[in-house]
Amino acid sequence: MSSSASCRFPLPAEVVGQIYLADNLAVLRELPDASIDLIYIDPPFNTGKVQQRTQLRTVRSEEGDRVGFQGRRYQSIVIGSRRFQDTFDDYLAFLEPRLIEAHRLLAPHGSLYFHGDYREVHYCKVLLDAIFGRDCFLNEIIWAYDYGGRPKDRWPAKHDNILLYVKNPSQHVFNVEEIERIPYMAPELVGPDKAARGKLPTDTWWHTIVPTTSKEKTGYPTQKPLGILRRIVQASSRPGALVLDFFAGSGTTGRAALELGRRFLLIDNNPEALEVMARRFDGIRGIEWIGFDPSPFQKRQQAPKPKTLRK
Repeated sequence: MSSSASCRFPLPAEVVGQIYLADNLAVLRELPDASIDLIYIDPPFNTGKVQQRTQLRTVRSEEGDRVGFQGRRYQSIVIGSRRFQDTFDDYLAFLEPRLIEAHRLLAPHGSLYFHGDYREVHYCKVLLDAIFGRDCFLNEIIWAYDYGGRPKDRWPAKHDNILLYVKNPSQHVFNVEEIERIPYMAPELVGPDKAARGKLPTDTWWHTIVPTTSKEKTGYPTQKPLGILRRIVQASSRPGALVLDFFAGSGTTGRAALELGRRFLLIDNNPEALEVMARRFDGIRGIEWIGFDPSPFQKRQQAPKPKTLRK
């Protein structure tokens, strides 16, 4: 493997993905024009808080702090904690150069999914309209879920917003026949054939968060469900396409791309995110790690020596 940090395009046939520990803007500026088929990003939401997820394990103990089935007591043991600061003095100034690069990188048939929340999404849409053009805005997808606290002084916020922009509204990929269908709420009203096939999702997606007991759970604070990313990759890319996520977090975008026969490029500047991805992609061949050595966090295969970042 080369010691250069620059991406090799097109990626060699044996490479299924590249994962960078780096400032995403520096990497984006090295990528060639129109080289990406699909971009999904989930930037920090600028909540002004430290995002943290603590992982616990419980063991039987008569002095335990938790009570379980039939009154049995269990002791909680902290086995890990992951955190990052979610605060930017000028959030839009942080995003703008990265979104300009995203627009440059998209192929003519490409799409961008921008995942935000109610605090910032309206400002981000104005910025994206300026970069892409208002005619390139296709959808505001509402991902609705039901978990967490319920304040008593307002309607509880139980959704995220995903903005869909395309490079060219007359050329973009949308595989309507490939999208996994969902059950009808009243199947008896549509007949057995339609009920068996299911219906296409709308721009409102009901999907649970990643359950705490799920095998999918990585412990990363802002991990998104694989089902959400699977639907995006199914709809807006073709087999063999290159999918980019430059706020990669736990690597869910790469996982969905692999499942669906796409390749991926993931970037994150948080070493804890790369540690999570190292475990998540353990045993998968054809991944290049750049600026990070995954081998201390992997068991099923010895990962190749990582590339070094070019100054």
